[in-house]
Parts: sequence; structure tokens; C-alpha cells
Amino acid sequence: MKHFLPRAVIFDWDNTLVDSWGAIAEAINFTRARYGLQTWNREEILANCTRSARQSFPDWFGDKWEEAWKVYYDTFVKVRARAGIDKADGADELLVWLKENKIPALVVSNKSGEHLRLEAEMLDWKKYFASIVGAHDAPFDKPAREHADRALFLAGLVGGPDIWFIGDSEIDIACAKNAECTPVLIGSAGEAKRLGVKLYFPSCRAVLERLKEMLFP
Repeated sequence: MKHFLPRAVIFDWDNTLVDSWGAIAEAINFTRARYGLQTWNREEILANCTRSARQSFPDWFGDKWEEAWKVYYDTFVKVRARAGIDKADGADELLVWLKENKIPALVVSNKSGEHLRLEAEMLDWKKYFASIVGAHDAPFDKPAREHADRALFLAGLVGGPDIWFIGDSEIDIACAKNAECTPVLIGSAGEAKRLGVKLYFPSCRAVLERLKEMLFP
């Protein structure tokens, strides 16, 4: 029945709706090497690059973090222009379906809000979202509930367990719980068990199939 569907869906961005980790990895490793730090492989990038820059860069670069942040984003923009952005499997179809069924979609990401909204424009996705909130758009970034609350406020919504928060990382799950939304993991059964998450899917396509089943059980 339709009333079992989520009232709204909050999405993380990278590694949930899109895959821009290639550009992120190249930019972060360029920046780390420039400041004499060890570079990371893909697994280390995925593990370490979940916080926003204002949370992570001071830890990595000390009092030079703002300078390093500029180097990183300048490099990221160049790499993104060359490599583009890949949509996650089923993401297009999921966003279309939510729009057709009048279920608001929101984005809460620790990527810079300016770059986040630009990427949504590049993908012609802005029309699908009731709000898009990135790093620095709220007083605190994920996992703080203020980040999710800002997106909900801009969409004219209030949080609750009937709102799904879909993401791929522990920070997303923590933010969902802090905002009193239902956490939904894009990941494996093992990772879901480790994080204490009941709802998990391997992809956006699998999320879409589950929503369709809920609409027409």
C-alpha cells in the first residue's frame, strides 16, 4: 500500500547517487603529495573521505588546511571537467520514480554545497530535488543533525522515522539516526550488520525495486 512508502527520501551524494571517486581520489592525492603526506589507495580514500573539508582538512594539513582546501578543489574541478561524473546504477530511474509518485527527494552531502549543486546541474538532476544541502550550508556538517534539518527545512519538511536517509557510509547512518530518520544503507549485509542497519540494498536500482513492491505488494 502506498501509505507504507517513505514520506520523503534524503540521499547522500558520492558513492550513493553518483560515482566521482576517481576525481576525488586524484585531487586528494595530488593535494596530499603537495604537502608531503602519503597518498591513499581507493579503499583508503573511501574510508577517510567521508567528513567535510572543514572537519577533515585541519586534521590532515594543520594550519595550512584552508590553503590545501583550495588546492584540492581547484584540482578536483579540473579532473571532473576531464573525467565527468558517473551516475550510480539505477539512480536516474529512482529519482524519476520518486518524482512521479510525489515523494520528495533531498540531498545531504559533505561535498561543498557549491560543487554539489553544480554537479546536480551537470546531470540535469536539480529538477528532482526539493533541496540540495552540502558542506558549509548548515552550522555543522554530517553527522550532525543540523545538516539534515537544514535540508528538511528548505523542503518544508520535518524529520521522522517515515523519512528514509540513504547513504553508503557510517557518517550517513549516524546522521540519519541523529535526525530521527530511518537509516538505509547502500552496501553489503555485513556492513549493515556492523552498523546496526535493518534496511540495506546493493544499489539504487534495488531500492527502486523495493519501493515498487511497497506500492503494489
